[in-house]
Amino acid sequence: MADVNLTTASELEERQDRQSRRNNSYKTRFYVGSTIINAILLILLVLTVVPFIYMISSAFKPNSEIFGTPLTLIPTHFTLENMSALLTNFPFARWAFNTATVAILGTITSLVLGSMAGFAFAKYDFPFKNVLFTVLLATMLIPGQVTLVPQFEVIRFLHWFNTYQALIVPRAVSAFTIFLMRQYTLSVPNELLDSARVDGATEFNIWWRIVVPLVRPGLAVVAILSFTALWNDYLWPLVVTTDPSMFVMNLGISSLVGPYDYQYGILLSGAVLAALPLIIIFFFFQKQFLQGLTEGALK
Repeated sequence: MADVNLTTASELEERQDRQSRRNNSYKTRFYVGSTIINAILLILLVLTVVPFIYMISSAFKPNSEIFGTPLTLIPTHFTLENMSALLTNFPFARWAFNTATVAILGTITSLVLGSMAGFAFAKYDFPFKNVLFTVLLATMLIPGQVTLVPQFEVIRFLHWFNTYQALIVPRAVSAFTIFLMRQYTLSVPNELLDSARVDGATEFNIWWRIVVPLVRPGLAVVAILSFTALWNDYLWPLVVTTDPSMFVMNLGISSLVGPYDYQYGILLSGAVLAALPLIIIFFFFQKQFLQGLTEGALK
């Protein structure tokens, strides 16, 4: 009996030793893997942030210091001449107004049309619904450069060159926006919509009063993505605008390269002012943006 107990105790101790070695091996692999991943993320963070910090600091440097050696992140001779020259000698305020107008109106249009289309695809049955939705998704595989010439011909036919509608209407809504809003709208209970119909609500009121409040996280994601895309757009404004008074900021800033090849302080000042609104918007709405992306990934 004593031998049996001794054997059992020995086996138990050996089993515990194996489990302890296994746990130690797991912890070691975990710590090593975490260290490697954190090191890679730190390197990527530095590669991303340092050029941005250098852009901001160089906006307040004279040109001689921008191209001087060694490179410095903190301006040695702080100056506001670049900002003053940008705002005084160029219609930057007009470019900012054009950019804000296009981004705001385009985002509102994208939210309304995308939410309505997503509601229709999610909650209505109509002929060729699945076929149309499949075709809609297929358009996401077509590069934007392929449709550039047809869109240009439409704008030329409508005589919309150098107008706000040329900058807004072709970018009014995207297939991704409709797809995303459809996924969010699918989570709205049909019983809730049927109850509203029984109470006499119109389809528009159902969409506006019931669906829209329930899909606000999706709307937040669409708003941020649409606003960012419209704010940063360069190629399409380059195609449909030739009047400097209709330039958006990105196009206006790039136009400074020609006659002011060496005025990089002015260019960097414009880049800082162009990036500032997006940074502020993301800072205030990052919670809604991340929440919307997380919920959308689970739908």
